[in-house]
Amino acid sequence: MTIKFGETVFFGGGHFCRIGATIMLLGVAGCSSTNTGGPVPMATDAGPKDTGTFPNLNIPPQVAAKQFTETEKNAKLAQLKADEKGQGAKSGGAAVTNQATLTDLAKKHGPQTLKQIEGKCDPALDPTCK
Repeated sequence: MTIKFGETVFFGGGHFCRIGATIMLLGVAGCSSTNTGGPVPMATDAGPKDTGTFPNLNIPPQVAAKQFTETEKNAKLAQLKADEKGQGAKSGGAAVTNQATLTDLAKKHGPQTLKQIEGKCDPALDPTCK
């Protein structure tokens, strides 16, 4: 009995028709609008305009900003390089290239950080803090 019921509901042709009709009714119901104010006005200057002539592609476009000269470019690049070197000095000096040093740092970093965190306490949060 349940097998026959399952075949009828899930695989019968009528089921697809019922689903299609339901989708159609939901779609039509979704198209109705409660806005009675009329159509939304469109911008009058939106989109391309037909001027009756062909565009002249030989006219160079206007630039949005003044272009850098070669000396300005070199000055800005030098400033960026100096800032980059300054950032390297702030972060602890030169980059470590020795893999053994990096591995040792990775092993010690977690426990050292936990000792720093656990060693500090805030009396405002924990009145029993020493």
